[in-house]
Amino acid sequence: MKSRLALTLAAALLGGVAYAHSEKEGTTPIDGAQLTETPEMIHMVFDDPMRVTTIRLVNADGVEMPMERGTGLEPSLEFHAEPEPLRPGSYTVEWRGLASDGHAMQGRFSFELTE
Repeated sequence: MKSRLALTLAAALLGGVAYAHSEKEGTTPIDGAQLTETPEMIHMVFDDPMRVTTIRLVNADGVEMPMERGTGLEPSLEFHAEPEPLRPGSYTVEWRGLASDGHAMQGRFSFELTE
């Protein structure tokens, strides 16, 4: 009986932790987008405040492209940065951050710039 109660309690606690993490709700450009010009902004929206600690825009060769960070290090529901003009090719945005509950989070999304 005690072990069943312990398992039920553990499952409830672990289930609650899984739902506590911030989730990325959307990006601009959207993942997999095909664009004809450099996006004005790299933008991410979260469902809970996120402190984005690292943001990188890399090309297909893994070379980091310059961006001006428009959002500071304070936790926010939205993050944005402005890339410098890009040449045609494939690009990946890689990010890391801290959710409001202190857990480390990371993600990536990609887009292609066509001629």
